[in-house]
Amino acid sequence: MAKVCYSCGKRPDFGNARSHSLRATRRRRNPNLQKVRIQEGPTTKRAWVCTSCLKAFKVTKAQRVPAPVAESA
Repeated sequence: MAKVCYSCGKRPDFGNARSHSLRATRRRRNPNLQKVRIQEGPTTKRAWVCTSCLKAFKVTKAQRVPAPVAESA
Protein backbone atom coordinates (compact mmCIF):
# COMPACT_ATOMS: atom_id res chain seq x y z
CA MET A 1 0.00 0.00 0.00
CA ALA A 2 1.36 3.41 -0.94
CA LYS A 3 1.85 6.08 1.70
CA VAL A 4 -0.99 8.45 0.81
CA CYS A 5 -3.10 10.46 3.25
CA TYR A 6 -6.48 8.77 3.75
CA SER A 7 -8.29 12.09 4.15
CA CYS A 8 -6.77 14.60 1.71
CA GLY A 9 -4.74 12.37 -0.62
CA LYS A 10 -1.36 13.97 0.05
CA ARG A 11 1.46 11.95 -1.47
CA PRO A 12 5.22 12.33 -1.92
CA ASP A 13 6.35 15.21 -4.12
CA PHE A 14 9.29 14.86 -6.49
CA GLY A 15 11.68 17.48 -7.75
CA ASN A 16 15.31 18.41 -8.11
CA ALA A 17 17.83 19.13 -5.37
CA ARG A 18 19.98 22.01 -6.63
CA SER A 19 23.53 22.33 -5.38
CA HIS A 20 25.60 25.51 -5.32
CA SER A 21 26.80 24.73 -8.86
CA LEU A 22 23.14 24.21 -9.88
CA ARG A 23 23.70 20.51 -10.50
CA ALA A 24 20.30 18.78 -10.43
CA THR A 25 19.78 15.49 -8.62
CA ARG A 26 16.38 13.95 -7.99
CA ARG A 27 14.87 14.30 -4.55
CA ARG A 28 11.65 13.30 -2.83
CA ARG A 29 9.67 15.34 -0.28
CA ASN A 30 7.52 13.13 1.95
CA PRO A 31 4.42 14.39 3.76
CA ASN A 32 4.27 13.87 7.53
CA LEU A 33 2.08 10.75 7.58
CA GLN A 34 1.20 8.84 10.73
CA LYS A 35 -0.44 5.43 10.92
CA VAL A 36 -3.48 5.87 13.18
CA ARG A 37 -6.62 3.95 14.06
CA ILE A 38 -9.61 5.86 12.70
CA GLN A 39 -13.33 5.44 13.22
CA GLU A 40 -15.22 4.83 9.98
CA GLY A 41 -18.88 4.24 10.73
CA PRO A 42 -19.24 1.39 13.23
CA THR A 43 -15.81 -0.07 12.39
CA THR A 44 -12.26 0.98 13.13
CA LYS A 45 -9.39 0.71 10.69
CA ARG A 46 -5.74 1.68 10.46
CA ALA A 47 -4.82 4.26 7.86
CA TRP A 48 -2.06 6.70 6.96
CA VAL A 49 -3.20 10.23 7.85
CA CYS A 50 -1.15 13.43 7.52
CA THR A 51 -0.64 15.49 10.64
CA SER A 52 -2.41 18.52 9.17
CA CYS A 53 -5.59 16.43 8.80
CA LEU A 54 -5.19 15.13 12.36
CA LYS A 55 -4.83 18.67 13.71
CA ALA A 56 -7.86 19.88 11.73
CA PHE A 57 -9.99 16.91 12.97
CA LYS A 58 -10.75 15.82 9.40
CA VAL A 59 -10.72 12.22 10.65
CA THR A 60 -11.95 10.89 13.97
CA LYS A 61 -9.46 8.79 15.88
CA ALA A 62 -10.86 5.54 17.26
CA GLN A 63 -11.19 5.22 21.00
CA ARG A 64 -8.99 2.51 22.45
CA VAL A 65 -11.07 -0.10 24.23
CA PRO A 66 -9.32 -1.43 27.34
CA ALA A 67 -8.82 -5.19 27.55
CA PRO A 68 -11.14 -6.98 29.97
CA VAL A 69 -9.55 -7.82 33.32
CA ALA A 70 -9.69 -11.49 34.29
CA GLU A 71 -11.26 -12.15 37.68
CA SER A 72 -9.02 -13.85 40.20
CA ALA A 73 -10.42 -16.57 42.45
